[in-house]
Amino acid sequence: MSTAFEAAVAARRSEPVVLKLYISGPTPRSAQALVHVRDLCESALRGRYELSVVDLSQSPAQAARHQIVAAPTLVRERPLPQRKFIGDMSDRAKILRGLDVVAA
Repeated sequence: MSTAFEAAVAARRSEPVVLKLYISGPTPRSAQALVHVRDLCESALRGRYELSVVDLSQSPAQAARHQIVAAPTLVRERPLPQRKFIGDMSDRAKILRGLDVVAA
């Protein structure tokens, strides 16, 4: 491997993972998704993630603006490309693969 390539890979791995979780009010499914995402972030991305939560029942315009068709939806905004996951986020292995991150 070239040094430039190795440097690019290392930079990507150190880049913070920016996540946004869209939920639909205080529902059991939303609560479950929030617990699963926070647990995943703290165990696999500790110190290198930013997570924000958007409650679509409080901000319904956000759904159209960000093309959210179901809730809960987790969006990886950074690093690009953007990726979306729908459901209660209980399939930890699938989420980690989809996020394309190396566990801490």
